[in-house]
Amino acid sequence: MKIDLHIHTSTGSDGALSLEEVFKEAARRKIDFISITDHDAIAHQGQAVKLAKAHSIRYITGVELNVTLPYQGKSLSLDFLGYGYDSKNSALREKLQLIRAHREKRARQIVANLNTEFTREGRSLFTDEDLRKMQEGVDGILSLPHIADYLIKKSVVGTRQEAFDKYLVKCDVPKYPLPLEEASSLIHGAGGKIALAHPNDPNGTSLVSVTKDLDGQTKIIQEQMLGLIDGVECWHSRADKATTKRYIEFCRRYQLLMTGGSDCHQKPILMGTVEVAEMVAGQF
Repeated sequence: MKIDLHIHTSTGSDGALSLEEVFKEAARRKIDFISITDHDAIAHQGQAVKLAKAHSIRYITGVELNVTLPYQGKSLSLDFLGYGYDSKNSALREKLQLIRAHREKRARQIVANLNTEFTREGRSLFTDEDLRKMQEGVDGILSLPHIADYLIKKSVVGTRQEAFDKYLVKCDVPKYPLPLEEASSLIHGAGGKIALAHPNDPNGTSLVSVTKDLDGQTKIIQEQMLGLIDGVECWHSRADKATTKRYIEFCRRYQLLMTGGSDCHQKPILMGTVEVAEMVAGQF
């Protein structure tokens, strides 16, 4: 049984394929159970349910939320996955609309910060037309990877990594400050479950920013998240065997849900390539 409960689309956020294209590819790859987990976006979940039925794929509603967690006097940014919620829940929909509006404002501020750097370097400045072009072909909300791609297109940098290293890290603007308590309440209030995403991701938003030690990571979860979350993403495209093993043990110890997925943005297409245990399907 193929399971992938972490997939992004261009319809909702920063994937390369539309919702329809994702389901066609999932069917082609014979994936049995999936979830679309776009960033702060659930308006297309009803359509996803219909597409899943049309392709005879089991489906569960999903969303990825960025959460701000206080830790040792600092604000720790982590991602959480919401599953099985009612996508028509008004409180959840209204909050996500607010968060998405903030993301649009944030994109404009990032461009303004880029222009400050360009002025120092004697480069031509980005205009509203540049921002419009960045947003072309982005069905969801403009994000840092989209801006990085535009910097490459304009020959400002050669790679995404260079874009982040040279500009986007210093030009970034804080995301919407969503506390874990509120995220948990929103998902639970909509009848869903919430799980910590990719806790040991070396290249993403994760506990690695605090410690690479797995025992240290699980201690943070134990002390600051238990009672607010329902599970942890144990299988991920950038999780090694030691990470998966440690988090399976942790979830079993505290009777938490175990989830997993590729975190596929279709760059390249990773859907269905992560070997998620079949028992995961039985938890939902």
